[in-house]
Amino acid sequence: MASGLQNPTSGWELVSGQYYRKFTLFTPAWADDEDFNLDDYLVAGAPFGGALALWKDPRKFHAYQGAQSAKPTIIICNLAGRLLRRITWDRGAIQSIGWSDDEHLLVVTTDGTVRCYYDLQGNFTQFSLGAEAEEHGVVSCRFWGSGFVALLASNVFVAVNRYDEPRPRPLVDPKLPNPDSKIHSWALIPPNYSDSRHVEVIMATDQTILIVDSSDSTDQILQNGPFHHISVSPNGSYVALYTGDGKVWVIDVKFEQKLSEYDSGKMDQIPIDVQWCGIDSVVLAWEDEVHMVGPNGAALRWYYDSRVNLVPEMDGIRMITTEKCEFLQRVPDVTRSIFEFGSSSPPAGLLEAVGHLERKSPKADDAIQLIRPSLPEAVSACVQAAGHEFNTDWQKQLLKAASFGKSVLELYNSDDFVEMSKTLRVLNAVRYYEVGFGITVDQLERLTPDKLVERLVARQEHLLALRISDYLNLPTDKIYIHWACMKVKISADDEATICERIVSKLSGKRGIAFDEIAKSAFEEGRGRLATQLLNYEPRAGRQVPLLMSMEEDEIALDKAIESMDSDLVFYVLLHLKNKLPIATFFRIINDRPLAYSLIESSARVMDTELLKDLYYQDDRKTDGANVILRESLAQENFTTRIDKLKLASKLLKDSKDHQVDATVIISLLLSV
Repeated sequence: MASGLQNPTSGWELVSGQYYRKFTLFTPAWADDEDFNLDDYLVAGAPFGGALALWKDPRKFHAYQGAQSAKPTIIICNLAGRLLRRITWDRGAIQSIGWSDDEHLLVVTTDGTVRCYYDLQGNFTQFSLGAEAEEHGVVSCRFWGSGFVALLASNVFVAVNRYDEPRPRPLVDPKLPNPDSKIHSWALIPPNYSDSRHVEVIMATDQTILIVDSSDSTDQILQNGPFHHISVSPNGSYVALYTGDGKVWVIDVKFEQKLSEYDSGKMDQIPIDVQWCGIDSVVLAWEDEVHMVGPNGAALRWYYDSRVNLVPEMDGIRMITTEKCEFLQRVPDVTRSIFEFGSSSPPAGLLEAVGHLERKSPKADDAIQLIRPSLPEAVSACVQAAGHEFNTDWQKQLLKAASFGKSVLELYNSDDFVEMSKTLRVLNAVRYYEVGFGITVDQLERLTPDKLVERLVARQEHLLALRISDYLNLPTDKIYIHWACMKVKISADDEATICERIVSKLSGKRGIAFDEIAKSAFEEGRGRLATQLLNYEPRAGRQVPLLMSMEEDEIALDKAIESMDSDLVFYVLLHLKNKLPIATFFRIINDRPLAYSLIESSARVMDTELLKDLYYQDDRKTDGANVILRESLAQENFTTRIDKLKLASKLLKDSKDHQVDATVIISLLLSV
């Protein structure tokens, strides 16, 4: 064991043969604010160590704090309590708030209105859960990574499977056992974990449990209800039920086998929340007390001075109070094999060996020789264990042990070592207090570095996002584009200065879509800036549509002509023809030979009326007469044919160069 480092096992606790550890991620900024009490708020946490949404608990009395406090507000902050956004709410009573895997905030009101805040700048899309939700009201909601289910006061469940394409659909009628039956609690199984591949709802009513999906409702025929809490494990395999007599049952999701039972001893106090900690333990939270029920019904207890808010994760659970943000998880097996007291595993031996090496003890070589046959596995284990540590000193010590072991081996693939070193640098950077991500290595693997960068960009941590992207060889174009769009939105400088700064920053960068930045400028009412920025977009196919939407039609036509893309030019011309008076349209194309030629060619085939108008306004009497002559030859009606010949003759007569042709046509008419 390295001298000077606190033993990692000091915070471990043993439950049913498994070790668990609880440690502080952050001391939130609000802990130093005497006027702030987290107990006054409801809390929703984004997955993968993400942001928190706080809103005033409507069930509690709040002291008047001035006019500003009278406006409902949703506070968005990171785990360190740093404010990211304050959203002033203006749409009625909030019923539920949740997060998507992409860290989009979902707000559901009692009348079934849903807002999806797709960034941290207050921008949102909005939809409704339908007429029944508006009529009866929303009672509660449960969220998963890409959707949610809402329970209406009419005992109807409405599911939304995708936030980006919301199509609210009612689940099948649950068919409650009696007219007076009510739903005591419910939870959902996400589509990716259900047998049907559709979202399923597990609901408690009377003494039993019903499972409801889009096509069926199944009674599990239990007799031990009512169940006041239902919680489904992160992998969808197990269900925790809190009974009316204060017990916790853990059963398989098919309700065929009870795996464990725990008596909380609190028959008269229903927990505020019941959530899973990973996939093998359940956490119960009361106002000031938390129980963690491990395998076989054994439990740990902790006591707090304030209410604990639970945010479940795939590999543990976040526990958030006014004083601190903690993370509780089962100790990873590889970590246990190294640090458990008395461990003689090869990775434990390797860690001991590097300790001897630091002390320049000859025992280092002896320790290495003892584990030599298993040295490759020991190196890999130390690398993995480093990833599970939040303490940077222990990260370094474990990687040092792995490096020492690898130096002894003649052949060892260092890819995992290098990859973990990079991963830890990224994790430590985003765990910094100012950034405030409480993300683990397993969560990062599930989330992916690309998505982590997207979250940083949403927080306007552009510099850190760029450094991580460069370090991991990830694309950076979207980061630069977002930075430029934010510069357009918030900068108070004049448009020329903003354009110059953006262009100087982005010039030479690959994949920069200036049309996206220009669109942002146009939406902010900065049309001149948008036009200036579009001059730096090299792809006419992206320039032209935006210019057209900006009503810069002639510039759009010129850009299309410059591209020499006849299809693009014709696209603009059709738009102009349908939009403008014909005289204005002809005026625009007269000075542009390519546009004129395309319209003339197209009109010859598809629109002779347009062709005649074109020749008429251009005083091309001969060409106009030729068009009318062709029309006359195609006429079956004799009178119509004669009329057209007369018109053609008149045009030719007006043309000094073709008076003879006009005379010929007149003579033909006289001979008829």
